[in-house]
Amino acid sequence: MEWQIVVALAIVVPVVLFPAALVWYLNLGGIYAAVREARAKKAAQEKGVRVRVHAK
Repeated sequence: MEWQIVVALAIVVPVVLFPAALVWYLNLGGIYAAVREARAKKAAQEKGVRVRVHAK
């Protein structure tokens, strides 16, 4: 390959992959938060505590 193609790929690949990685990270963060909230609700119900749903 010529050097221009290598430079173009070195510039384009991170520009394309960064938004995909950001969306993936945000999705995992949302899943983690939902699991954590579900565990907290289950623990509170097992203790006999009333669970309030927080409107966000």
